[in-house]
Amino acid sequence: MRIKRSPTATLDKLDRHILDLLQRDGRMSMTDLADNVGLTVTPCIERVKRLEREGVITGYHARVAPGALDASLLVFVEISITSKSERSFEEFRREILCIPYVQECHLVSGDFDYLVKARIKEISQYRVLLGDILLRLPGVTQTKSLVVMEEIKETLYIPASK
Repeated sequence: MRIKRSPTATLDKLDRHILDLLQRDGRMSMTDLADNVGLTVTPCIERVKRLEREGVITGYHARVAPGALDASLLVFVEISITSKSERSFEEFRREILCIPYVQECHLVSGDFDYLVKARIKEISQYRVLLGDILLRLPGVTQTKSLVVMEEIKETLYIPASK
């Protein structure tokens, strides 16, 4: 099983302020960012590049309205697999990474092994996703579905201040 390593960077107050601002507006100009954190442009750019290089900043993304891409239905699926071997986890991992509807997949503790988040057009498409794709993944023995009726909050923001 692969273990994700956390970035080893030590973040000071300015780094955290930069991260907070970029999470709120990833398109902010370096001039505006520098002004907001009290630096000149060059040192600000150097800090941002260091944060990118060290894996603290992992990317910049456009948030797209799901309905604009016919993906209004949000579902979560709890998945159990038969074998708990490293090979089984790796086979499942390899296959789930190839499913475009799946936005997130987490190996979790508890009554099931994986929690999957998927976005699709409508419930009939979910029937295909579940029956023809997820239930055919290596080792899958049981699933439990949760269909979201209303999205209250969804964010990628992580508080950067201590």
